Amino acid sequence: MTTPGRAHIRWFRNTAPYINAHRGKTFVLMLAGEAAQHENFPNIIHDIALLNSLGVRLVLIHGSRPQIAQRLQRAGLDSALHDDMRITDTAAMEHVKDAAGSLRAQIEALLSMGLPNSPMQGSRMRVCSGNFVTARPLGVVDGVDYQHTGKVRRIDSDGIHRQLRDGSIVLLSPLGYSPTGEIFNLSLEDIAVACAATIGADKLLLFGRAPGISAADGELIRQCAVGGIGSLEVADPEQSALLQTARMACRAGVPRCQIISYADDCALLEELFTHDGSGTLVAKDDYEQARAADIDDVGGILELIEPLEHQGILLKRSRELLETEIGQFRLLERDGRIIACAALYPFPEDGCGEVACIVTHPDYRGGQRGQRLLRELELEARRQGLDRVFVLTTQTAHWFIEQGFVEASRDALPGRKQSLYNLQRSSKVFFKTL
Repeated sequence: MTTPGRAHIRWFRNTAPYINAHRGKTFVLMLAGEAAQHENFPNIIHDIALLNSLGVRLVLIHGSRPQIAQRLQRAGLDSALHDDMRITDTAAMEHVKDAAGSLRAQIEALLSMGLPNSPMQGSRMRVCSGNFVTARPLGVVDGVDYQHTGKVRRIDSDGIHRQLRDGSIVLLSPLGYSPTGEIFNLSLEDIAVACAATIGADKLLLFGRAPGISAADGELIRQCAVGGIGSLEVADPEQSALLQTARMACRAGVPRCQIISYADDCALLEELFTHDGSGTLVAKDDYEQARAADIDDVGGILELIEPLEHQGILLKRSRELLETEIGQFRLLERDGRIIACAALYPFPEDGCGEVACIVTHPDYRGGQRGQRLLRELELEARRQGLDRVFVLTTQTAHWFIEQGFVEASRDALPGRKQSLYNLQRSSKVFFKTL
């Protein structure tokens, strides 16, 4: 048992599955110019260095909008925005290049640190910048000539992958280059989406001021699928823009986008190396939705669990009982069909809850849907103030052990559950601390 005062050791041990899962993966990180101005920016760079040392392949894309605006203001120049895109004339372009180059040099300097007694001590990282982005002029849109503002034409994926294989961090500025030798001011979001999709990134990490996306009631949205974005009511303009960037990236083929805060010192590591994360996960699959069950789902749940009841894996539940307990169930729905379910029965007097009836349709097994529903129930248990969950199982003990459950005696069950224990089934008891 971990002694008091050593909780950090236990946390470090618990990161091992995430370290193994992320090693060799490719992450694209999008940091706006506002992030670079924040006092927490050096900490983010230190965390990026840590990810690199753990074998994660990283592409860092930075913006420079506020830096450009400051330079234009000091020069007494007016550079108008149209549809949130800067109209970049020849005079403004000089300041765009200055801002992008200065910020790139600042990031390279931070990634080159190696001072003793600092998080970067002993690090030897290579940072690679270059002409990886080929651009073309945006042209005239709605009668507005954007001049030196452009859009991504092509990403040199082979060149980026070559640098990533060599262990370098690839750093991209919001500039693109044409075959004719012109330089264009590009949208940060345009580069991030195009790069992540073209190189086949496993994740796109988007940094904003707030810790993820908040619902209308202010509660943090932990995860959503692309198909559910349209139903979200997001008032904050920055959050809305980040959500739309995530939508574009997922539709372009990026499996996952994660929206986190650049102001939170621990946000990046917490998002990647803890169970709950710190921000909002946007998933590519808009055909599967996790939701709470309602009375209309009783028939679909019965159809799902009956075969396992006949095999003796699950206790038999009548339609009447399901109708009574339907509020305890969560579902995975695909194209209107229930493909998985699970239930949480709280025992608040004992600070724990029972996870039960985790079932996936035979056609959809092997896709970690059971794990996904289990995570949903664990989050719900935490929301209810529970610190443990338990299961009773006869034939799936190994699966629960793989999910972090530990076998316990029957006496560890809540009193109410002990009185209902079926001696004939001799179910094994497993607990998991949340």
